[in-house]
Amino acid sequence: MLALHAGPAPAPRRQLFVGTALAGAAILTLIGGMLATWMRLRTSYLHGGQAWIPRKLIIPQVPTNVVLIAFLPLCVFAQWAVYSARRDDRTHTGLALGLTGLMGLAVINAMIYSYTQITLPIAGGAYNSMFYAVTGTMTALFVIGVAFTVVCLFRYLVGRSTDREIVSAHALFWYVLAAAYAAVWLVVFVTK
Repeated sequence: MLALHAGPAPAPRRQLFVGTALAGAAILTLIGGMLATWMRLRTSYLHGGQAWIPRKLIIPQVPTNVVLIAFLPLCVFAQWAVYSARRDDRTHTGLALGLTGLMGLAVINAMIYSYTQITLPIAGGAYNSMFYAVTGTMTALFVIGVAFTVVCLFRYLVGRSTDREIVSAHALFWYVLAAAYAAVWLVVFVTK
């Protein structure tokens, strides 16, 4: 009796990676829309002869710059985790994910520190509301990124070391956050 050969293995569906890409597109759309609203309000205030930035407002530039600079090693660590996971190196994958989480916590810490240094009430006008809406959204996304790192770390190291898709999706998420924060840094903290 002759048996047929086994069919080809199905192509990987990469659902988590595609879902993360769609979430990343949604994040970039959200932040882009918020920044477009910011610039439109700023332009209308300046053309109307009104002050856009409240008087005596000092935004500390060091913590906001530290957040931007921290994304360079953070993205390198996330990519290192992808590199190590593809080579079945659990030790370096765990180390890279741990460092990514640590840098994510440092980013959140710098954002919280900048909030403590700013004497800006939330309900003080359009600038105040938009400032806290944009930077608060970014801080919430950083918290989600750290939570994603923790889930990725436990899921990969506790037993699903063959599931490398979550590590790639994790890196993509941090790349999206880096791009979004770079735009927020330029519009909100530099050009004001």
